[in-house]
Amino acid sequence: MSVAGQPVPGLPVVAEIVRSGFVEGHHYGSLVALAADGTLDWSVGEVEAPVLPRSSNKPVQTLAMVELGLDLPDDLLALACASHSGEPFHVEGVRRTLASAGLDESALQTPPDYPLDEGAREAVIRAGGTRSSVLMNCSGKHAAMLATCVLRGWDTATYLDPAHPLQVGIADTFARLTGEPVTAVAVDGCGAPLLSTSLTGLARAFSSLAAATDGPPRRVADAIRRHPELVSGTTRDELTLHRAVPGLIGKAGAESVYAVALPDGRAWALKTDDGAPRVRPVLMAEALRRSGVLTEPGVDADAVTGTGRLDLLGGGKPVGEIRAAF
Repeated sequence: MSVAGQPVPGLPVVAEIVRSGFVEGHHYGSLVALAADGTLDWSVGEVEAPVLPRSSNKPVQTLAMVELGLDLPDDLLALACASHSGEPFHVEGVRRTLASAGLDESALQTPPDYPLDEGAREAVIRAGGTRSSVLMNCSGKHAAMLATCVLRGWDTATYLDPAHPLQVGIADTFARLTGEPVTAVAVDGCGAPLLSTSLTGLARAFSSLAAATDGPPRRVADAIRRHPELVSGTTRDELTLHRAVPGLIGKAGAESVYAVALPDGRAWALKTDDGAPRVRPVLMAEALRRSGVLTEPGVDADAVTGTGRLDLLGGGKPVGEIRAAF
């Protein structure tokens, strides 16, 4: 995490790496929790400095596209929000989105990749397949971007240019929902423009989506709720969390970013300084526990706790854990 490109001094320990009772390392980072009315409930570390939320931005990017007129069925809207695992139903959905706009996967500008899911990746390799743009985990978002361009009559060859009307519209929506100006525009791993905000701004945006009662924000939130397996994959901790907490919407991002919100407007966002993905679900499970979510009606507390359990192995057996420390 940084302020104006400079390291943030003194970020707190948010997790400990414990092996055989010995603390062999730490993760440093920040978390924020917003109350239902949007005010700060609690925070740890630096939550007002700009960060790059990576794929946690996707639900807000999808909202912008819906506001620009994109009209896809719920499952494909969920896929537009996804860092999908590349399972067959994900790939089929991306192709459906492209076909709805009269395009095929040759229009995608995602870098060729294998599926994130280990089983799906092995299946592609066994079948003699290679890396392809449609298998890349951001292809659902890119397909939706292309479909929006076709709808609006915009150039599809330059859809990733920050000055393209699509990206300008996304940036406007992003600034409105986060309540903050975009102070940095980077290039995400998929090649799309990546917009900065603080963890507080990210949580604010998710709160707005999750609490919406109508219009495009409600459409996007409901798509995520109805099809969480399309937002991630069948073996992912994010899917477990969606199913464990009624009405929850959430999205993880690279560099250990995670944002979650509930229909009453409560929201959480976090990031670790080292970007280690393994600690992300551990921290979110503890954040929800600290906020009292695990004792609320309808919540599967064991499932939430399970997403935050990360064993360390020694000789193939559990000998330690990564545990939250805030």
